[in-house]
Amino acid sequence: MFSEKFLEVLKHEGVVSIVTCGNDGAHVSNSWNSYVNIVNENKILIPAAAMIHTEKNINENPNVKLTLGSHEVMGYRYMGSGFLLEGTAKFLKEGEEFNMMKEKFSFLTRVLEITVSSCKQTL
Repeated sequence: MFSEKFLEVLKHEGVVSIVTCGNDGAHVSNSWNSYVNIVNENKILIPAAAMIHTEKNINENPNVKLTLGSHEVMGYRYMGSGFLLEGTAKFLKEGEEFNMMKEKFSFLTRVLEITVSSCKQTL
């Protein structure tokens, strides 16, 4: 599911935008490339400390979109590569994956788990 180019982008810091949509419309929260943890062929984990509105929206509608990129990775024509991910999300508050992430990111209160259905290069 995740291309070599996507994995290369994750090695460089950049902003991750997480888009959710609940009953009151769309909401965007942000994280960092270095916080994205791939745990299998289509699942990523992101530490969450706030993301209160994001969690509210996911409880109403689990569909999410993420964008991320890095200007340090060659894109289609020029330096700079980016991706659009789509999938479904939920928040983890306990369990093996929560504990693994808590060891890496002591600040988290929850873990955003995203099951990715599509990962497309946009730049």
